[in-house]
Amino acid sequence: MALSVVMKSRTRLLQSTLLISFFCSALHAQQISIQALVTPSTVIIKDGHPVNFAIHGFIEFRSLSELFPYIDSQTHRWPGNSTFDDAKRQQLARELLRRGVESRVVSMIDERPFETLFTHTEDELRIALSQVTEPTPAGYVDAFVAVQQKWKHAINCWSAAPSIPARVLSNWYPIAEGIPLYGATYDSTEHFWQAVKYHEDITVADLNALLTTFEQQSWTPWLARLDADPGLYLPNAYAIEFLRFNLKRDRFRWFRDQLTTHNLQPSEHVRAAQRRTGAPFRFTAFEEKVIWGDLADVFHLVYTFSLPDDPLRATLARSHFDAIYLADRKMPFISEEFRSLMLEIWHVKYLQMQRFREVVISIPVEIRLEHFLNDGDSPDIPIPIYVGYLNQIRDLARRH
Repeated sequence: MALSVVMKSRTRLLQSTLLISFFCSALHAQQISIQALVTPSTVIIKDGHPVNFAIHGFIEFRSLSELFPYIDSQTHRWPGNSTFDDAKRQQLARELLRRGVESRVVSMIDERPFETLFTHTEDELRIALSQVTEPTPAGYVDAFVAVQQKWKHAINCWSAAPSIPARVLSNWYPIAEGIPLYGATYDSTEHFWQAVKYHEDITVADLNALLTTFEQQSWTPWLARLDADPGLYLPNAYAIEFLRFNLKRDRFRWFRDQLTTHNLQPSEHVRAAQRRTGAPFRFTAFEEKVIWGDLADVFHLVYTFSLPDDPLRATLARSHFDAIYLADRKMPFISEEFRSLMLEIWHVKYLQMQRFREVVISIPVEIRLEHFLNDGDSPDIPIPIYVGYLNQIRDLARRH
């Protein structure tokens, strides 16, 4: 009997060892080699699906080799335009290449590309790049090296970051006790940031009426005007691609469908609906961004980019999408004054709320706080400004 028990135990141990060995081998096989990462034609697969990356958040690619023709098309997009000379074309090509490589590496859905780049030396990276036999554009090596140098000394602060401090430093981080801002309580800083884009008087019925108006518009010529001018398109590329994605009938229907959920009533005031007045977390931070935030951004951006005599501009102004209204302040949507409001609300979270102050000062000063999401930007507060504020508030917290 004792021998039988021993034999069974040994069998189970052997089976466990074999299983561990198998899974370790499987995990090792799933890793991405540095050579595969830098090879332009590589399509990274996860769970049987390609891991896409993007330029301007919405223009997606499966491989870097797919990115190259897009870069070429953009550099030849405005032929004969005297304001878009050869120097600017070359600059744009370098910028798009760098952004594409970074989006490929710092993926929102697969940590393996970042792990590969992070766990290799610069010399190893350069050797792998020197062994690439496929065609690559000028600056390909420099783009990879620059991305590696940046992220060897930075931490990506977003809601799904593997690092707990990085998650906490996201605007999406839920605050159990709520955060008091401008006389009301919000579930997160994201809830305030999106709610404030709506005037106090705007109701759900008002938004549905605007969506009906937008559904009746022809947006192709409106977008074509933005596309035709490199002086307008290039500084606002993310905002314009965001509008191209959202100014569609199926998106208007999607927004309308969202407004019928969460027990929203037509007479309900939109900003108040996003505050904590009863049970917490009526909307998640994700819903704040993709429903309330995106819808408000559409209205504000259409007002911003419409011509002065466009009747739609007057319609949006009557619904107070001509600016951000907060207390006695009226701030243009794309303005330094509105953007600096982010720093104001972070003063509350990181300077007045002790548990968050301790988190932000826990990250060593030699590690830069960054925010990179699939090369998505933000028209209300561009990522470079956002990142600058984030590092500034850490410095303030350390001195506070």
